[in-house]
Amino acid sequence: MKKWHKIAIATGVTVLVCTGVGVAAAGPIACWLGGAGILGTASTGTAISTLSGVALSNASLAALGGGAVAAGGAGVAGGTAVVAGAVGLTGGAISGTVAANITDNDDGVSI
Repeated sequence: MKKWHKIAIATGVTVLVCTGVGVAAAGPIACWLGGAGILGTASTGTAISTLSGVALSNASLAALGGGAVAAGGAGVAGGTAVVAGAVGLTGGAISGTVAANITDNDDGVSI
């Protein structure tokens, strides 16, 4: 198997796994951002950082998704996609870099 095949396979698998992790962790990640005051206000005008529980999670994900569906944004589903995409791309970039460096250092390595 050629070196670039190994890199592509390792990176592709990592992107898939990291995207799945991003979907699973979207709520907690969004809550952390919302609770820290990074996301501003919900579509109701309430500061997201003052919310808690499901309201915090939904408002944070909707803010990451461009706003509530009723306001023309992608809502919670869009926010989940944003978080999952960011986690997947980050994992893929790191994995690709590591795989490329490993295969450059040792042609006999098995990834």
